[in-house]
Amino acid sequence: MGKTEDWLDLLQTPEPDMFGARARSASDAAVLRRKGHLKEQDSFIQFVQGMHQTHTTLEVMQKMDRWIAEHRAEPRTSRLRRMVPTIGSFFVPLKMVEAFQEYDDFFALSRRQYVPPNFAELRHIFNIAQVHASAQSLKLITFDADGTLYADGAHIEHDNEMIRHIVSLMRSNVHVAIVTAAGYPGAPERFEQRVEGLLAAFRQLQLPKHITDRFHIMGGECNYLLRVNAEKRLEFVPDEEWKSLVMKAWTEAQCQRLLDSAERLLLEGAHRLRLPVQVIRKERAVGVVPTSTTIYEVLEELAITVQNQLQADLPFCAFNGGNDVFVDVGNKSLGLEALMGYLGFSPPEVLHVGDRFSDTGNDSATRDCCSILWVANPEETDFFIKLLLGDIRQKKTYGPTYIE
Repeated sequence: MGKTEDWLDLLQTPEPDMFGARARSASDAAVLRRKGHLKEQDSFIQFVQGMHQTHTTLEVMQKMDRWIAEHRAEPRTSRLRRMVPTIGSFFVPLKMVEAFQEYDDFFALSRRQYVPPNFAELRHIFNIAQVHASAQSLKLITFDADGTLYADGAHIEHDNEMIRHIVSLMRSNVHVAIVTAAGYPGAPERFEQRVEGLLAAFRQLQLPKHITDRFHIMGGECNYLLRVNAEKRLEFVPDEEWKSLVMKAWTEAQCQRLLDSAERLLLEGAHRLRLPVQVIRKERAVGVVPTSTTIYEVLEELAITVQNQLQADLPFCAFNGGNDVFVDVGNKSLGLEALMGYLGFSPPEVLHVGDRFSDTGNDSATRDCCSILWVANPEETDFFIKLLLGDIRQKKTYGPTYIE
């Protein structure tokens, strides 16, 4: 498939149907549309959207080029900090005008006279700029699992397109990690089931150890790290080898108190919302799964309730998983920071790809420690990783071309 076809695929890929078979009526379809808007919540992108009331997209991106550079130099006093107080860091320089022009060549945004770019289109433009910038220094790329590498509730099958991309990244001297909320203490085979197709490819290709050493899984947000052994199976990395000093200081009593309080808040919230739920309790997580049909807004309410009311001695992540609400000890930011320390990489060398960067998403914490790509579904992940691999190959052939 050529580059033009790849871009057309990006345009035509539908938003993920998070509620699956529940969309059986007009009212269900309306719920799904509202769900899409709830997932599209980000103060910075919404600020950029608002600028289109008085600017063309080219003018907006010209200002973004200047303001992002200013923010990188003076993050505490920058214009962006004043206008978007919650804005995070830009770990690499972004060329927004060039990214817009690349996107515009295919989708003709500049030819629209009355309809400005929507949230998804602006997200795509930021992703393009991020891919081109990160490709120049990338040493570690991490992926969320459900909704990013594969559909919610699925796993990496043998025909998953991302297998080829992951192997190509590893062969290009880029470390790859899957950072997921799924946690199976003492059971590496449970993690293996989720990446069965990928491990089978490692064996079939007879990848040497120095290549497979570039693959890890971070489970339970930040609580378990796995690597590939000589038999191309997964094994746990001992905690003392990779956990940060802060994480090593957590006691079992502290963890259980946090989970007890979280479970109480989840059940109280579910009762208030008249939502029947099943409780799932794990070693480092607790969650509720609705036992009757519900809507995305109800799960948002539950997640935000815990975020606002849970008082704990330890960091935690309360997130809306789309079909459930879970609270984990720790978060992906802590996991990524520990992984970066273990592998010896700095924020400009790291990129996290995920689909949940809204306030109640468990990918949002990663903004604090590395650059991000915000995707809506596995098809978008496939597109942007193809773009990234193209940049990496070009860098190898012609040398660095992206100069700040």
